[in-house]
Amino acid sequence: MILTLTPNPSVDRTITVAALTRGAVQRATDTRMDPGGKGINVSRALALNGAATTAILPIGGGHGRMMLELLEAAGTPVCTVPIRGAIRANVALVEPDGTTTKINELGPTLDPDEVEAVLAKVTDISDAPLSWVVGCGSLPPGMPEGVYGDLVRRVHERGGRVAIDTSGAPLTLAIPAGPDLIKPNRVELGELVGRDLDTLGAVVEAARDLIAGGIGEVLVSLGRDGAVLVTRDTVTHAIASVAQPLSTVGAGDCTLAGYLLASRRGDSPAQALATAVAFGAAAVGLPGSEVPNPAQVAQINPVVDPDPDPAMVLTD
Repeated sequence: MILTLTPNPSVDRTITVAALTRGAVQRATDTRMDPGGKGINVSRALALNGAATTAILPIGGGHGRMMLELLEAAGTPVCTVPIRGAIRANVALVEPDGTTTKINELGPTLDPDEVEAVLAKVTDISDAPLSWVVGCGSLPPGMPEGVYGDLVRRVHERGGRVAIDTSGAPLTLAIPAGPDLIKPNRVELGELVGRDLDTLGAVVEAARDLIAGGIGEVLVSLGRDGAVLVTRDTVTHAIASVAQPLSTVGAGDCTLAGYLLASRRGDSPAQALATAVAFGAAAVGLPGSEVPNPAQVAQINPVVDPDPDPAMVLTD
């Protein structure tokens, strides 16, 4: 079982426009509603590809009811924690070339008892000793910025492994707890280590510094440049082309889902990274935050380099 925790879920409305012009009235060419939030996206991708998963999330308000309907329609197993506030709704404006403009609401304010109930739910249902627990995304108002570090410590006490995919202070404060995996993008990793990362070598060096400090593995999304996986013993780069990009929303979450699925079945780091990049690339070719099915993932053929050039200049 791979459990995901999404502290700040959202109902995602994706609106496609011919071109986005600030200050103008524009007509949508398409619109769709999806259950949103990074952990939810991970669970959706895992469930669609046959992996055992449960998405844990706080639920409240009208958008909460809509979220449950969307998750049921998607066939995603879910475990909810009732809260007094209403979960948020986000809007993504997508142009034909895949350029995405997102407007994200803050989310509800959680009381201390609600925060504790969310964390307790994870350890109450987590299986041991080899399960992955994934903490993903932003935090709603009222949730302490150190909550992911608390999550790591609680799950480690139960013998589980923890992946963290967040940014800013919540990521910084999770690092001392020693997550087994973190999945920042290049910008988030640069913010974490306090320097610009313009080359693949700079990304790898930053990841190695974190591993030396107690992180298990670092999987870094590089946008059009694919992804790089750094472990204690290996550095692997992989990239895949997308013929017709439609939306980048949720692509990084699908990358993480692919990696966790491959890691759980015992694939090598190179194989796991190839699966991760295939999931992410397949997601970019889908509308909104739709997640890829096995056939769509199988159509992607990543190029894997077990000895990447550290001088490679990154474009994103």
